[in-house]
Amino acid sequence: MLAFSDGMFAIAMTLLVVGIGTPMLEDGGDEGALLEAYSDLFHEILSFFISFAVIGRYWVAHHQFFGLLRAMDYPLVGLNLVYLAFIAFLPFPTGVLGNYFDNPISVASYGLSIAIVSGMEVVLFRRAYRAGLLVREMPASVYRWGVVMSSLPVAFMLLSVPVAFLSTIVAVACWFAVVPLQFVLDRYRPAESKDWF
Repeated sequence: MLAFSDGMFAIAMTLLVVGIGTPMLEDGGDEGALLEAYSDLFHEILSFFISFAVIGRYWVAHHQFFGLLRAMDYPLVGLNLVYLAFIAFLPFPTGVLGNYFDNPISVASYGLSIAIVSGMEVVLFRRAYRAGLLVREMPASVYRWGVVMSSLPVAFMLLSVPVAFLSTIVAVACWFAVVPLQFVLDRYRPAESKDWF
C-alpha cells in the first residue's frame, strides 16, 4: 500500500508541470518577446511550486503516518484510496489557479481541495487510532494534540475560501499563515508526543 501510495504522489507531483504552457512565439521571437512570455507564465510557475511543496509535505506526513501503523484493515485501505484520489486531483485546481490566479473562484477551489486532503489526513489518523492499528497504544493527550495539529490546515484553507472573494492575495496568505502557528503550538505539545511525532 505504501509503494502504491508513493507512486500516486510521484505521478501527481509530475503532472503539476503539465499545467505550465510552453511559450509559443512566431518565428522564434526575440529576447524581449520570450521574456514577456516567461512573465506571462509567472502565476503558472508559482502555482506549480506551491503545489509541489504542498504535495511533498503530504507525502512526508503520509510516510510518518504509515510508520505509526502495525497493521491495516480494509476500511483504512478504502480511506487511503479516497485520500489518494484527492492527491491525484490536485494538478487540476493547480492548473486553474495558475491560469486564473486573480480569480476568487480559482483560489477558493484550490483552498477547498487542500482542505479536503488535510481533512482526510485527520480521518485516516482517527481510523487507525480507534481501530487499534497503531504500533502501540497512543495516550489520549497525544492523539488529541495530533488531531488539532492536523486540523489546522483544514481550518486555514476553509477560511481562505470566503476570504478569496474579498482579496485573493489575503486568501493565499491564509494558506501560509498556518506554518508559524504550528511552530508556536509545537511548544505546547505533550511530552509523550515526542515518541510518536
